[in-house]
Amino acid sequence: MASAHMIFDRHLLALRRARAAQRVERVLPVLEDAADRLLDRLDDITLRFRHALDLGGRGVVAPRLRQRGVEHVVSLDLAPAMARIAGGHPVAGDEEWLPFAPGSFDLIVANLSLHWVNDLPGALIQLRQALRPDGLLLASLPALGTLQNLREALATAEHEQRGGVSPRVSPFPEISDGAALLQRAGFALPVADAETMTLAYRSPIGLLRDLQAAGESNAVLARAPGVPPRALLPATLAQMQDEQGQISVTLRLLTLTGWAPAPTQQQPARPGSATVRLADALGAEEHKLGETPPGRLPH
Repeated sequence: MASAHMIFDRHLLALRRARAAQRVERVLPVLEDAADRLLDRLDDITLRFRHALDLGGRGVVAPRLRQRGVEHVVSLDLAPAMARIAGGHPVAGDEEWLPFAPGSFDLIVANLSLHWVNDLPGALIQLRQALRPDGLLLASLPALGTLQNLREALATAEHEQRGGVSPRVSPFPEISDGAALLQRAGFALPVADAETMTLAYRSPIGLLRDLQAAGESNAVLARAPGVPPRALLPATLAQMQDEQGQISVTLRLLTLTGWAPAPTQQQPARPGSATVRLADALGAEEHKLGETPPGRLPH
């Protein structure tokens, strides 16, 4: 992979996900909520899926796929320990270098797992290649705006204490880029939409513990080396607390839905092939460009 694409320390991420496997149950309610929002889209699809890839599901996706009648589920994770508890046939592997033959699955679900990939367009291309024709990709990942108050509080506190700022929260994609990413990867019928989840904590330290339990601690290559200043976290959390000492954070979820191309899919009509004028379909009177409709004064 080109060095220009190297944003995240994947080795460090694997170590953190391995440690998180021992305490991921702490954040299961959040992971389950996100998975339910994503998999609800399957309830509107009449097509039945038999072979699915659960990408980084952390124990919540594979059981839900089986409940929906999916017969074979493979669970891939960067950390072997996390793959073993994911609920499907475990595979330790890298989302950046998928170890599967083309056309291995008819469904791929990536629930909150693709935001640590260095080359997201390249990873989406590999996922599309791993799908059979007319196979479905469902993916959710944090979008820009996620943990924004934490990002801003960290930057303010570090600037005050050290006179500079280093990246301490992962960069996230913009929601507006979602459909373009799918199109660039060769998916048909691409759809991107967004949802918001708000998490409230009675104690500020609860947020930090949840991030560690999910394996979501900072793994940006450009992060400041060494241990953060002792006063950094207390100053950060103090900025985020309300009058009752509680804090809340927002998760902006970007949901991607795309299909592997197939001849049987609906295709857009060719330009110029319409047989009915738009004005007739709308029951409106057609006017030439620049012509003022009757009853209206020109500008």
